[in-house]
Parts: sequence; C-alpha cells; structure tokens
Amino acid sequence: GFGTLQFHELQVAVPEMIERHQGWPQWLETAGLLVFLGAVGKSAQFPLHVWLPDAMEGPTPVSAMIHAATMVAAGVYLMARAFPVLAPGVLALVAVIGAFTAFFAATIALTQDDLKKVLAYSTISQLGYMIAAVGMGSPGGALFHVFTHGLFKAGLFLGAGAIIHACHHEQDLRQLGGLRKRMPLTYASMLLCTAAISGVPFLS
Repeated sequence: GFGTLQFHELQVAVPEMIERHQGWPQWLETAGLLVFLGAVGKSAQFPLHVWLPDAMEGPTPVSAMIHAATMVAAGVYLMARAFPVLAPGVLALVAVIGAFTAFFAATIALTQDDLKKVLAYSTISQLGYMIAAVGMGSPGGALFHVFTHGLFKAGLFLGAGAIIHACHHEQDLRQLGGLRKRMPLTYASMLLCTAAISGVPFLS
C-alpha cells in the first residue's frame, strides 16, 4: 500500500494518507488487525496463550534466555514498532486483549503447583501488560517493560533452576520451602527479582 516496509518511512506516509482520506482506510485498519493477530500468537495473548507454559518444559537456562527476554517479547516489539500504522479501533482492541490477558494469566498462575508453570503464566501476564501499554498509546512504556521483564524474569527462572537442581529435580511447590538458610544467594536474588516484578518503586 505504501511501497515500503521501512518503519521510519511509514511514520511519515501513514499520517499523510489519513489526512488525504480524512480518516483511516479500511485496508489499513485490517492490516493493523492482522499484524496484531500475529503478535497475539507470538506473545501468547488470549486466546492463543496455551503454548507458552508447555514450552517451559525445556532446560531452565533456556527458559531464562528465550522465554523471559527474547522469543515471546518479539510480538510486543513488533506492536511497538508498528504503532504508527495501528488505527484507533485496533488500538482499543489491543488494549482490551492485553489487559484481559494480564489479569487472566495471573489468576491461572495462582492455581499452579509447578514452580516453572507459575513463572510461565506470570510471563503471559507481564506480556499482557506490555500489549495493553501499546494499545493505550505508550509503545515506549511497553518497550521499557520488555527490557526490565527480560532481566527480572530471567533472574527468577535461573533461581528456579537452582532450586530444582538443588532439590533433586523437584518442581512441586507443595514439596518445597524453607530453603532460605540453605540457599541464601538464591533466596536474595529471587527476592530482589520478585520485588521488581511486583512493581516495587526504583527496582525496575
């Protein structure tokens, strides 16, 4: 439609087209919606969220690197970069889906007994916050949270890996606990990362 896929050129071309048409062309609204559907699958938003917890079955360091910081964040990154081509109606849908996913996945996390599954659903919830931020007009805020989430969630996954290794591959939370004195470094790092993901000021 614009003869280019360069984001910096689209930032100029889209407002010019909107001014020329006195509104958003239908094809551009549809294109924005389809880009969002790609991000829904990539960043595990409702209703395409079910794959991510199953993907956590691999080695924990892999989860820390791929699932916390890089792979699932790609959909949020796409949405933030494509922000100028997203029509207001599409952004409203993005905000609703993101906010619902954040609440929905966090609620599921409360019911999990597997240590890594809790972190997996927490990741889906955090991705929901990022998608909601894009929908509410703050792609910069979304990308800031992509960066901070990559750090503290990777820390939580590595801490979980240390616990699983130390407890002879036990992941059931009902069988774990009382490890503060036996694993002080893991305890301190996980406490710090947990405070950061909980939104305690200055820890991001």
